[in-house]
Amino acid sequence: MEKIEHPYFRKNALFGVLDKSLKKLEKRLGISLSIRGDSLFMDGSPEKVEFAKGYFNRITELGDKGMNLKEEDLQIALDLFEGGNNDHLINFFPAEVLSLSRKSVVPKSLNQNQYVQAIKKYDLVFGIGPAGTGKTYLAMAMALSFLQNKVVNRIVLTRPAVEAGEKLGFLPGDITQKINPYLRPLYDALFDLCDSEQANRLIERGTIEIAPLAFMRGRTLNSSFIIVDEAQNTTREQMKMILTRSGFGSKTVITADITQIDLPQPKKSGVIHAIKILSSIKGILVLHFNERDVVRHPLVQKIIKAYQKAESSPARK
Repeated sequence: MEKIEHPYFRKNALFGVLDKSLKKLEKRLGISLSIRGDSLFMDGSPEKVEFAKGYFNRITELGDKGMNLKEEDLQIALDLFEGGNNDHLINFFPAEVLSLSRKSVVPKSLNQNQYVQAIKKYDLVFGIGPAGTGKTYLAMAMALSFLQNKVVNRIVLTRPAVEAGEKLGFLPGDITQKINPYLRPLYDALFDLCDSEQANRLIERGTIEIAPLAFMRGRTLNSSFIIVDEAQNTTREQMKMILTRSGFGSKTVITADITQIDLPQPKKSGVIHAIKILSSIKGILVLHFNERDVVRHPLVQKIIKAYQKAESSPARK
């Protein structure tokens, strides 16, 4: 058993109630952890303990700099340390808290933190990755933050109306009732982040607009925060159309899971084509998420890994 002594372990609330943060770190590091006074005790295989010592030494260095790290910061710092990014870790800055009217949102992984920073810095960001990685949710949080701080005047939320293996064309109702099922995930994220009365008021005023992609043709969107969700289901023509809607003072975030393309010809997905031809342009960033960024049920990470393994197998049919 190894130990590190540092006042940081006693005073810091990171390892708070029921050692929740410590238990998460135990799982990732593959060792047993416990704190007594100023000492952190580590028990496990020599290789894993040595790795953990290096990590916690970096954490205490950040503590010496006066950083009040949150639970999420520990995970982000571990992502950096595992990736060998010690230089970045030395200059680590805590994850930004997005304080919205209903709740506060904090990135929970390195990629999520970089995504938030990229949206602030770049006018066009592609968030590519599997389900549950926070692509749409964080984009929505950033959009509401920008609107709240008067950086933009409105939010435009859109996605292609493509059926995921089910034919919904014969649903009863008018056009609005028919397209609402396609747009439901956008409403879910909005109402989770924003008070329902406030959200409805903003929608009624047109400050927040939620519409299928086809409704975007011919428009110029100035001072807008545009989120294109499920963009893996856009055609090349649709992607070109929505990317050229952006006007002065606008930001566009494109989210996509390229493992779940519902188009008849998946290789013709607009987002795959756009990434190939646009990723080298200054002012555009493509950020890839992975299973580590999943913030849904723990089984979702395992399901994604299983599918990735199956789809990369040479024997795949």
